[in-house]
Amino acid sequence: MRRLVLDQHDEVMHFVASRTGEHRYDDARSIGLAKNGELVAGVVFQGHNGPNLLMHFALGEGVSQHVITPAFVAAAFLYPFAMLGCRRVTGLVRVDNLEAQRLDENLGFVREGVMRGAAGDGTDFILYGMLRAECRFIHGRYLKAFLKETESIPDQVASVEAERAAA
Repeated sequence: MRRLVLDQHDEVMHFVASRTGEHRYDDARSIGLAKNGELVAGVVFQGHNGPNLLMHFALGEGVSQHVITPAFVAAAFLYPFAMLGCRRVTGLVRVDNLEAQRLDENLGFVREGVMRGAAGDGTDFILYGMLRAECRFIHGRYLKAFLKETESIPDQVASVEAERAAA
């Protein structure tokens, strides 16, 4: 069974960092996807400046793109576009990571340029971008899947308020 992981930011951040060749991502939020209790995919968000947000997407070792659920993809794009009001998201992919390049392109990111020597080890990054108007994951069947999955997630604010009232 696959489910969204919305409350384990450090664990998801380290999962993504270990698969993208970075040590960690500072000042970041994240969303994960677990299958049978184990993380199989994650997305880390950082560098929000209003109109733009950096997005780092990663799959587990040997995990196919087919494991990604519509609810997970919707969550990954609803956060920047609906929650934060961004106009665009930016993805940075190592030039030596062909699988990640295919993933970003299949998601609809547009290749915009190269950032020479920008990775931690000096490898070039390919700069990808997606505008809100280009994103197909924030409405239709993706949004419906997200709403269906998240209706079973308890409202943390309501549960905290109930605990405070009982104390």
